[in-house]
Amino acid sequence: MSAGADRLAPERLAPERLAPERLANVHQHIAAAARSAGRDPATVTLVAVSKTHGADMVREMLQAGQRVFGENRVQEAEEKFPALKAEYPDLELHLIGPLQTNKARDAVALFDVIQSVDRERIAGALAKEMERLGRRPACYIQVNTGEEPQKAGVLPADLDAFVIACRDTHRLPVVGLMCIPPVDEEPALHFALLVKMAARNGLARISMGMSADYEMAVKLGATHVRVGSALFGARPPFTAPSPETHA
Repeated sequence: MSAGADRLAPERLAPERLAPERLANVHQHIAAAARSAGRDPATVTLVAVSKTHGADMVREMLQAGQRVFGENRVQEAEEKFPALKAEYPDLELHLIGPLQTNKARDAVALFDVIQSVDRERIAGALAKEMERLGRRPACYIQVNTGEEPQKAGVLPADLDAFVIACRDTHRLPVVGLMCIPPVDEEPALHFALLVKMAARNGLARISMGMSADYEMAVKLGATHVRVGSALFGARPPFTAPSPETHA
């Protein structure tokens, strides 16, 4: 059976067994990839991407033992996670989608990690709200490794200066880098680039790899992989009341 077919095997299970079986399956793939690269599987954190999936599905993953989740939109996360966080105090929530400056306060209040810091204006807004709220979520800088004009992220050539600005000017708790490679390019090249940039800037955490390529990301050094469909299945359509685009 191919790796892809193996990942899809839990689809044939009874609904109440989907979450634990899918979770175990992904962890097995992570562990195998880590060991093949001479890494301890415990050094890789699985971020379960629950965007567009309801709180009931998140709760099933929580009951199966998953504690780290990723959401793309502040507003959607606000509808799902406050009650879940009250129920599971050790739940860790990551913002992995683009952030508007007018959502900075809400993001700082709700998220434990913000993976999408990508421009000076949002860095300043986050610093202001962290000071105001007395809460300092860990921050990752998103790098546009493919230099795609339609995609968020700092350009590789601008990264080093932006890291310095985030650390020294805005005093943000920058701990790592994140990237989303172009869909039509070999992801390994982008993963290798992100690892090199993280090392150059003394950043220990590297968020890269999604359902289709997380094993490769682990082999190349990812400390966090963002997996959605392999855990939750196909994503239902989502219509936001107001798009959260960059501002």
